[in-house]
Amino acid sequence: MRRPSNRRNFVKREETDQHKINEKIYARTIRLIQDGAEPILISTAEALKLAEAEDLDLVEISPKADPPVCKILDYRKFLYNQKKKQKELKAKQSKVVLKEIRFGPNTDDHDFEFKLAHAKKFLEEGNKVKAYVFFRGRTIVFKDRGEILLLKLAQELEDYGLIEQMPKLEGKRMIMMINSKKKQ
Repeated sequence: MRRPSNRRNFVKREETDQHKINEKIYARTIRLIQDGAEPILISTAEALKLAEAEDLDLVEISPKADPPVCKILDYRKFLYNQKKKQKELKAKQSKVVLKEIRFGPNTDDHDFEFKLAHAKKFLEEGNKVKAYVFFRGRTIVFKDRGEILLLKLAQELEDYGLIEQMPKLEGKRMIMMINSKKKQ
C-alpha cells in the first residue's frame, strides 16, 4: 500500500527573461533608442506599434532609468550575441595556477638545481611559484639556512619571475611567492 506523499509535483521552471520585452513593459512612457537616430520620448503603446511594424521586439535595456530606456531589436538574436560575447570573455580569461616547490633546511646543491629547473619551467609556462622550506622537528633552529636557500632561489629566478612575497616564517614553513614575468 502506498503512503500519501508530502512532496509537491515537479513543475518545470520557465526560463526567466533577463529583460522585459513587448507587453511586459509596464511604463507609460519610455526613451526609445534607434540606430542612427537621437533617443526620443514616446509612449509604450506607440513603441510597440513601431516594433510590430518592423516585426521585431521592444526590449527594455535600462529599467532603472527614468523613463526606462528601450530598444527595438530581434530579442533572440540579442540574447545569442550576449551569450557569444560572454563565452569569448570566458575563453580569454587566464587561470592563475599556483605551483609549489618544497625544500628542507639542509637541501644540498643537486636537489636545489633539480628543483630550480622545475621552478624555471613553471614560471616560463606563466604559473605562480610558491617555494617553501619545511622545518621538521628541531630543524626550526636553522631558520637562517632556510631564508638563505629561498633568497638564493629568488636570485636564480630573477630573469623568469618577480618576487611577490619575501621569505616569511609561518608556523613550520618559511614561504616565498614568485610571480611569472610572462603574466605582466
